[in-house]
Amino acid sequence: MSLQREFEAEGNWLFRWRSYLPFVLLVPLCVAMKAYEWPLHSYRLHEWWEAFCLAVSFGGLGVRVLVVGFTPRGTSGRNTHCQIAEALNTGGLYSLVRHPLYVGNFLIWAGIAMFALTWWLLAIYVLAFWLYYERIMFAEEAFLRRRFGDQFVEWAAKTPPFVPRFSRWRRPALPFCWRTVLRREYTGFFGICVAFVLLEFAEHWIVERSIAIETHWIVLGALGSLVYVVLRTLRKRTRVLQITGR
Repeated sequence: MSLQREFEAEGNWLFRWRSYLPFVLLVPLCVAMKAYEWPLHSYRLHEWWEAFCLAVSFGGLGVRVLVVGFTPRGTSGRNTHCQIAEALNTGGLYSLVRHPLYVGNFLIWAGIAMFALTWWLLAIYVLAFWLYYERIMFAEEAFLRRRFGDQFVEWAAKTPPFVPRFSRWRRPALPFCWRTVLRREYTGFFGICVAFVLLEFAEHWIVERSIAIETHWIVLGALGSLVYVVLRTLRKRTRVLQITGR
């Protein structure tokens, strides 16, 4: 098998499991958290740092929201069985970068990895993300090149793969749709809420040897759980979140 075909085969396999394999990050995260200390032994600095990390993760979710909210049906989805593309997205965030959803994923997990204040954990995360998603992006682009030919080649030549080029902004073809966002991204919101609540719980136990958590984290966890249950029920049992062409 040629190296090009091997990369594509590996990328297609990783594509099918891309929603689950990143959880391997939890292993080094648990190791890093075992030695956790407040920055400069200051609880106030810790609060500011965790707020910053949470903002980074929600910023990543915001990127995904801006992608999903403007895209048509059959693109930028959560399909795991095979590559699907009924149209080539070239507007909105896709005019700035070829893989905006993965930029969002990077920020979501970066916020979680940064929480532990351990340089080697962040280094492992960046390297693992690069190696992991490089294969997926290779496979996706090979599929898009076959599917759309010169249209893809022309767009890819002008659009960077991962670091946005803001000077190339073009308005998306479709208006923003909140129902599409709510249908597709509620799991991401729930995951971020749960991850940071658990990290906060672990922080108190490791540093203070106490079972404690502030009210605002309880509220965040409860909100994430409520949003998940309500939106999953609406998605599975009703058509409230369905919209033609999305």
